[in-house]
Amino acid sequence: MVEDDPFLADIYSQKLEKAGFNVGTETDGSKVLNAIKEQKPELLILDIVLPKLDGWEILEELNKDSKFAALKVMVFSNLGQKAEVEKGMKLGAVKYLIKSDYTPSEVVEEVKKLLK
Repeated sequence: MVEDDPFLADIYSQKLEKAGFNVGTETDGSKVLNAIKEQKPELLILDIVLPKLDGWEILEELNKDSKFAALKVMVFSNLGQKAEVEKGMKLGAVKYLIKSDYTPSEVVEEVKKLLK
């Protein structure tokens, strides 16, 4: 999970861990690509507004490297304009959730659906 708000990262990672998922978190966009290479996750929950390297740039970098082809990306952001959602999907996200529209339990359910 990539979330620059430590409080939110803690809430969601705890909720996901209670549901049985192994969760790694990053708060700094510039560290994400190395973390993915090391941890090889099945799913990346990605915020867009991040320090140093934003979510759009991370999605673009993931698209450039075939090593990341199997990685599913779920954008989880407060950016909810239609153009932003479309951009996320165009850049390869399999799901785009707007933070204010989902409770932690609902996010866990979305993750379960994506990892079936």
